[in-house]
Amino acid sequence: MIPIRDDIPSRSYPFVNVTLIAINVLMFLFQFSLDPEHLELFVNDFAVVPARYFASSLSGVGGMNVPPDPMGLALPIFTAMFLHGGWMHLGGNMLYLWIFGDNIEDRMGHARYLVFYLLCGVLATAAHIFTNADSRVPSLGASGAIAGVLGGYLLLYPHARVVTLIPIFIFLQFVRIPAVILLGFWFLQQFFAGAASLGVHSAQTGGVAWWAHIGGFVAGMMLVHLFKRSDDQTYAREIWWDRHR
Repeated sequence: MIPIRDDIPSRSYPFVNVTLIAINVLMFLFQFSLDPEHLELFVNDFAVVPARYFASSLSGVGGMNVPPDPMGLALPIFTAMFLHGGWMHLGGNMLYLWIFGDNIEDRMGHARYLVFYLLCGVLATAAHIFTNADSRVPSLGASGAIAGVLGGYLLLYPHARVVTLIPIFIFLQFVRIPAVILLGFWFLQQFFAGAASLGVHSAQTGGVAWWAHIGGFVAGMMLVHLFKRSDDQTYAREIWWDRHR
C-alpha cells in the first residue's frame, strides 16, 4: 500500500517539515556525489553502529574502536536521521513525512514539532541499538523519526482518510482508507517483523531497522499529547467543521 495524500487541511505552512525534507534530500545528494571509498568512510562516521555503544561487543573486532570522544557516540544519533541508503529508501521516507508531517506540525507549532521529531528519532535509534547490540552494520535513515510522526498522527487523526494506491492483481486501485487502519496495519507489520528478527539478526547482517520503527512509533504516541498546543480542542473542532460542512 502506497499512501498518496490525506484529507486533513493544514492551516499553516509547514516550514519545519519542508525544511526537514530538503535537508534529507540535500544530504542524500551529497552522499551520491561521493566516490565509494569516501562514501563508506562517511557512513561509518555519521551513521549509527550499535556495537560501538557496547564496549564488550567490540572485543576482537579489527579496525573498530570505541570513539574516545563522547561526541563520536552522540553525533551519529542525530546525523543518521538525515542519511539514506538509496533513492527508494529516501523516496519512501519523504513521501510519508510529506503526507503526515504537516498536520502534526500544524497541531504543535513549528518549534515544538522540530523537538518532537528529533526526540522521536533519538528514541527510535535507542530502541534499535538495544535490540541489535552486537551489530556492526551502520544504521541510517529518517524512518525512526517519521515513525514517531505516524504514531502521533494515529492518535490525533484516527478518522482521517488517506488516499492509498493498492495493487490488486495486475490493476492499481486508489482507495480512501481510514488512518487508524492504514497506520495500524503498518505498525503491526513492523512489530511482527521486529519480533521475528530478535535473536536471528547477527552482527554481520544488515536489513530493516524494525525496532527503530517500533520504538519511534510508540514514542510518537507517548509524546504527541505533551507537545500539541493548548488551543488543540478549538483547532480540532475547526478541522471537523471543515470536513463536514
